[in-house]
Amino acid sequence: MKLIIDNSIYDMSRQQADKVLKVASEQIPLGVYAIEKDGIVELRNDKCKNKLQLKRLIQEFNVKGFNVYSNGG
Repeated sequence: MKLIIDNSIYDMSRQQADKVLKVASEQIPLGVYAIEKDGIVELRNDKCKNKLQLKRLIQEFNVKGFNVYSNGG
């Protein structure tokens, strides 16, 4: 599995990636903290002002085929 953080790419196991995702989830109370597609996870810092904005953002990623990791929805 590959993990993208900013402009760096890290190769790690699924268990390691899950631990990173857990830490990332604690940083974003309302928003998207990661997206995943084809074994590649990209950490994000997409903060939303309300649940409607979050719902729209999640839908945008889902249409593109991404699995979305978010909080607050």
